[in-house]
Amino acid sequence: MSKIIVDIETSGYELESFDKTVQDYLKKSADTEEEIQKVRESLSFYPLTAQIVAIGLLNPYTDKGAVYYNSDQKYPEYEKDGIVFECGTEAEIIEKFWSVVNKYETIITFNGRVFDAPFLIIRSAIHRIKPTKNLMPNRFSDEHIDLLDRLTFFGATRRFNLDTWCHALGIDSPKSEDMNGYKVPEMFKASKIQEIAEYCVLDLRATKKLFFLWLEYVK
Repeated sequence: MSKIIVDIETSGYELESFDKTVQDYLKKSADTEEEIQKVRESLSFYPLTAQIVAIGLLNPYTDKGAVYYNSDQKYPEYEKDGIVFECGTEAEIIEKFWSVVNKYETIITFNGRVFDAPFLIIRSAIHRIKPTKNLMPNRFSDEHIDLLDRLTFFGATRRFNLDTWCHALGIDSPKSEDMNGYKVPEMFKASKIQEIAEYCVLDLRATKKLFFLWLEYVK
């Protein structure tokens, strides 16, 4: 079966950009400034309060792929280490994703059934874009191999993050103090979108190594 690894990066909208009723709902359990700040930081996790800033795709067998990144400023397409980088609006990069992913029989993710797939589907609906592939098939289907599901035997053991799995299995982690998923929103606000796109590649390649370890030693 043809396979493609999928990973997304997201950035929350400003809390003040929402209607007052929505702001009140989001802050309903936050009584202090510290708690409100935690609400702000959590907005990146949900498709109703955040946007997709990068979508990464990688063929695990050829190590070639693409990153489509969200930018108001137009940059020329470029290629680096087998990865094509292409910019567009959020709607445009989502359209591009759906035009490519339907060519593959299996998608591979890390925590994709909880985060990446639902996020892509809901953001597509917001832009009135129809998916070309079912990203949420039966949990045990090989149409979507969520490595976090597989490595925890579908919830039988604790769900550690990608960084922890990489350290435990001797894989170079894409995460660092300078760059990780929590840094994406501030980098996006600073227009460091190409840096985010290249960070997405590190996530893709770490997921690739994790996939082959799972395939050989765990499956």
